[in-house]
Amino acid sequence: MFWVSVITVRVAREIKEKLEKYNVKVSETVRKLLEKYLVELELRNLAERLELLKGRLGGKIDPKLVARLVREDREVR
Repeated sequence: MFWVSVITVRVAREIKEKLEKYNVKVSETVRKLLEKYLVELELRNLAERLELLKGRLGGKIDPKLVARLVREDREVR
């Protein structure tokens, strides 16, 4: 089963009117933007964790390898 949550956002009337003028599907647009933002947050978190791991290993990890792994992870998504 697929569970969803409802999020309410308040915006200025002017913004709402402009979005309507351009026939923007607000729910779809916000959903996609939130999904993209979440991916960015997860990648940032991964990069931070990799840096911590690199520090614990005392520089035994090649930074180029870390960059390549992060890049590959981004491409998979």
